[in-house]
Amino acid sequence: MTVDFFLRILGMLFFAFLGGYAGGELAIYYQRDNLTYVSVLGLVGALVGLILTPYFTTRPMRTLRAVLGRLSAETLFAGLIGLITGLLIAALLAFPLSLLPPPLGEILPFVGVVVFVYFGISLFIMRQGDLFSLISALFGRSSETDALTWSNLNRNILLDTSVLIDGRVSDIAKTGFLPGTLLIPRFVLNELQYIADSPDSLRRARGRRGMETLAELQRLPNVMVRVSDIDVEGIRDVDDKLMILARQLKCPILTNDYNLHRIAELQGVTILNINELANAVRSVVLPGEVLRINIIQEGKEPGQGVGYMDDGTMVVVENGRDVIGEYCEVTVSKVLQTAAGRMIFARVDEEKYGKKRRTF
Repeated sequence: MTVDFFLRILGMLFFAFLGGYAGGELAIYYQRDNLTYVSVLGLVGALVGLILTPYFTTRPMRTLRAVLGRLSAETLFAGLIGLITGLLIAALLAFPLSLLPPPLGEILPFVGVVVFVYFGISLFIMRQGDLFSLISALFGRSSETDALTWSNLNRNILLDTSVLIDGRVSDIAKTGFLPGTLLIPRFVLNELQYIADSPDSLRRARGRRGMETLAELQRLPNVMVRVSDIDVEGIRDVDDKLMILARQLKCPILTNDYNLHRIAELQGVTILNINELANAVRSVVLPGEVLRINIIQEGKEPGQGVGYMDDGTMVVVENGRDVIGEYCEVTVSKVLQTAAGRMIFARVDEEKYGKKRRTF
C-alpha cells in the first residue's frame, strides 16, 4: 500500500464525515429527511476527498522535495543561516515594537518577523560564495594537502555521458584541475547503463568504459563525486535536462560533445570542453624551432614521414621517409591550426642526416 493510496483513503473518510455532518445540519435546518441529506453529502464528500486529497498532501510535498533537491547543499546551508539570523533580529525588535500603541504594537512584531526572515534568507543566499570563503579562511585546515575546502565544495560541475565514456576526465581529476563536486544526475547514469546493455558490441564496450571511469573517479581520494536523483520533469532528452539543470544550479557542464557545446553556448550555459582543453595544452612551436621526434611512418605525399610529439601532435616531415624508425632533429617550417587540431610541418636537416645515411 503506497502513501498516496493511504492518504486518499484517509481523505475520503474525513471528507465523507464532513459531508455527512453538513448533511445532517442542513436536514435539521430545512426540516427534511435526515438520511437522504447525510447519504448524498457524505458520498459527495467521499468523492471530493478521494480526488483532491493528493493535491494538498503528496503533490505539494513532491514539488517541495523536487525544488529542494535542485538546490545545492551550500545554498540550503546559507538559507538556514539567514533564517536563524532573521529570526534573532526579529526577536530582539519584537519587545520594543510591542510597546507601540495599538494596533501598531500588535501588527509590527509579526511584520518584523516576516520582513527580517525574508531579507535574511535572500541576503545569505545571494552572498553564499563570500560566506563560505570567509568560513574557509577562519576555520579551514592549515594543511596544504587539504583540498576539500568550502570554496571547492561550493562549485558543482555537471558531467555528461560522453565525458564519462571518453575516460580522460579521471586523468584530469587526478591533477586537481577540477575543483569542486563532480555532479552526475541519475538520468545520465541511466543512459550510461542503457549504452552498456546495448546489443551492439562497440556501444556496449563504450558504456562499460564509462562505468569504469565513474568507478575510478569515486575511488580518487581528492575528488568529490556525487550521484544525485535531481531530474527535470516533462523533458526526455538528456542534453536538454543537463542544460536546464546547469541554469538552475548555476554550474558548468563538463563534456566533449560538439553539438551540446554549441547549443549550450546559444543558451548561455557554461561549458567545459575536454577537447578544447586538450588543444589548449599542446606544445606551442614556432617556425624555425628544432624538434627531436621519432618518425614512425610514411606520409601521404612522396618522400614524407610522419612523427608525433609527446603530447600527440602530428608532425609531417618533408624528406623524412628515409629516416623512418629513427629519432632525428627536424626544423619546423610551418604550423597549421585545423578543426581537428594543430598540424606541424618540418624538414629534416639534409646535410646532417644525408651524410649519416651515406655512411651505412
